[in-house]
Amino acid sequence: MARGIVTALLFGMLMINGCGQVPVMKQKSAFIVIKTPLMRYADQGFVYQSPDEVKAEIYGNGQALLRLQIDKSHICTGAFSCLERETFNRRMLAAVYPADTLERIFRGKPLFDGQGVIEKRNGFTQKLFKPAKYDILYHVLKNEIVFHDTINHIVIKIKTV
Repeated sequence: MARGIVTALLFGMLMINGCGQVPVMKQKSAFIVIKTPLMRYADQGFVYQSPDEVKAEIYGNGQALLRLQIDKSHICTGAFSCLERETFNRRMLAAVYPADTLERIFRGKPLFDGQGVIEKRNGFTQKLFKPAKYDILYHVLKNEIVFHDTINHIVIKIKTV
């Protein structure tokens, strides 16, 4: 009987440790600004990253103002249900952006397959222009990410502390 209990406990521990592991998310405190024609948020928050998803939360007066969850195929917010990335871009950003644009911004990765990347000592800068579609200045330098599209009136800034 004792042998059965020990076996059951060992099996349970293996199941909990082996199968149920959740990917570790890196967490950074940040000042986050998101300004689009439909969204305007600027306050302290957190950016969480795992290999499979990115989450961003913006707080004001201790309350969550915006929660973004970006996975491989969807972007979810507190104001809208989950949308496919292309649909989110079309509604909230710009339809001409690649589907992974918002995730790449929050991860600090080059956009548009690295087109126009200028390497810097502490990061990189990209200048992307397509007449009547977008005019983007994007830089990732040390602890700051800035995305600015003057044609679509979009600004996204993430300054980690």
